[in-house]
Amino acid sequence: MDKVAVLVPCYNEALTVAKVVADFKRILPEAVVYVYDNNSTDGTAEIARKAEAVVRYEHQQGKGNVIRRMFAEVDAECYLMVDGDDTYPAESAREMADKVLDRKADMVVGDRLSSTYFEENKRPFHNFGNSLVRRSINFLFKNDIKDIMTGYRAFSYRFVKTFPVLSKGFEIETEMSIHAVDKNMFVENVVIDYRDRPDGSQSKLSTYSDGFKVLRTIARLFRTYRPGVYFGLWALVLLLIAFIFLLPVLITYGKTGLVPRFPTLIVCGFVAIAAVQSFFAGQILKTIYQKNRQDFEMDLYRVTDAFNQKTGSAKG
Repeated sequence: MDKVAVLVPCYNEALTVAKVVADFKRILPEAVVYVYDNNSTDGTAEIARKAEAVVRYEHQQGKGNVIRRMFAEVDAECYLMVDGDDTYPAESAREMADKVLDRKADMVVGDRLSSTYFEENKRPFHNFGNSLVRRSINFLFKNDIKDIMTGYRAFSYRFVKTFPVLSKGFEIETEMSIHAVDKNMFVENVVIDYRDRPDGSQSKLSTYSDGFKVLRTIARLFRTYRPGVYFGLWALVLLLIAFIFLLPVLITYGKTGLVPRFPTLIVCGFVAIAAVQSFFAGQILKTIYQKNRQDFEMDLYRVTDAFNQKTGSAKG
């Protein structure tokens, strides 16, 4: 088991990957740097290998698929994940790793948004999107993670081995953040400097399509992790719709004793039934979710025990 594993997912980062590997080897000489190549066509893997990184491959396209492979294959006491585009400073790596190794943090977030991100990043819609995602998640899940979309993070062994990777692309960072909050993981923030990509390096993130994927992921995970609130809100909306359309019928009935809009009354009844169904569906799913939380805690104990055995035997 590695003491520290630096995980670098890469797709066509030939311009910067050698510097990223060299910088992290300099700051964390005890670390093993793993570069996972995701179908690059510009020689990224060969350059990383010459820089003395351990090079592995993931042939399913997408950052989420790469992280899924990395987390499955690498065993380490501390994982440090960083993009291969040289936008994140290696100088913060020691502080982030120490929070995992010494303070037992489960996830350490490299916070760009509290420092230089808005000055360095030249894509205004990216700036707006990052702020929107951060506020949405912190509001919906009652937390205070400073940077949801950052690609610079440190993880504990127990986080990595209990995190179910479902996203295939760039929405993986959002999924990580929500998982950590929902599972009551110990999360810390470290303010880092951010620099924009060097000239000639192209971002793989699509502002609009990937942005919509992230928002869809938030909605999906809110439904999964907060089913009582999610379906309760739908029940409330349906009840309001039923009441709005029923009110004129009741007023007419009160004045004349007649129900001239009988079809409207029937539709209101069905909408009210749908509201009741939505409410109880949320309660049932909330119970299932609570059972899943209990199962997760037991899995966490087993993973922690396996970690202690591995590190104990390694130290012995």
